[in-house]
Amino acid sequence: MTSATLGARRGRVQGQSGSPLARRRRRVFGPFLAPALILYTVLFMVPTVYSFYASFTSWDGFSDPRWKGTFNYEHLTRDPAFKDAFFNTLKLLFGCGIFLFVLSFAFMLLLREMKGRKFVQGFIFLPHIVSGVALAAFWGFLLSHDGMANKALHSLGVGPVDWLKPEWQFKAILVAIVWINTGYYVTILMAGVDRIPPYYYEEAKLAGTNAWQRFRHVTLPMSWDVIGTAAVLWTIGTVKIFEFILAFSGSQGNLPTTNQWTSALYVYGETIGGTSPIYDFGRACAGAVVTLVAVVLVVVVLRRATSRDRLEL
Repeated sequence: MTSATLGARRGRVQGQSGSPLARRRRRVFGPFLAPALILYTVLFMVPTVYSFYASFTSWDGFSDPRWKGTFNYEHLTRDPAFKDAFFNTLKLLFGCGIFLFVLSFAFMLLLREMKGRKFVQGFIFLPHIVSGVALAAFWGFLLSHDGMANKALHSLGVGPVDWLKPEWQFKAILVAIVWINTGYYVTILMAGVDRIPPYYYEEAKLAGTNAWQRFRHVTLPMSWDVIGTAAVLWTIGTVKIFEFILAFSGSQGNLPTTNQWTSALYVYGETIGGTSPIYDFGRACAGAVVTLVAVVLVVVVLRRATSRDRLEL
């Protein structure tokens, strides 16, 4: 056997087994990952799998589930409350999402060249860290008949406007959700753009590009992975929007009207929500499963649409 053959075999064996340090590192991963994996399995995976099973049953949360097949899913196709909740969730996802990201990009580009940008960035980030219930109370006060919005209009000789009439309430919620989340996504986008080396912009300026061309050919491609991650975070966060709508539109333990429900509120309303709970956990699980499948599909499409070869900075 030649020395070249021995060297090749030795290289293959070493590549398969790795260095002693690499083997020790792999042995360390297990003890560190095990607690997190156990908690994730018990608190997330097991309830998710059981929800799939419960969606095919009639279950009040107390007695044993009774198998009903696809009855719950068939009911969802005829349930106006679920249709309202599902389409309202889509409005939040796409309607709010598009406006939110356009606004976040605008703030990001404005703040990059602004003095005192840390203060402004912290100011617009503040709503994201405040309790949703407190924000709902403030939003209701702002838009009430004697609230600040109507007082500002009165000083201009306009109004008052009934901002909280039923057909406008969900539109007010959409605006509030954008207001609450803009600072968070500005922060994420700023973190992605700040890592771009300044000399790329300097070379682009020397080439005679304008601000739009620099954004399109420098900022956008070099922060594409951050944009994709932010889009996935928004998709996942949309289905968890709950307490703001409940506190803003509900009253004295009553649920909001179904035309303001989201998927999260549908699950709550079909189980323990309201002054007269329904306790229909089977139907609620079916609604949650449909929403989960829709979110997974959207995330897969987003990941494919935003997948690009990583640019080395």
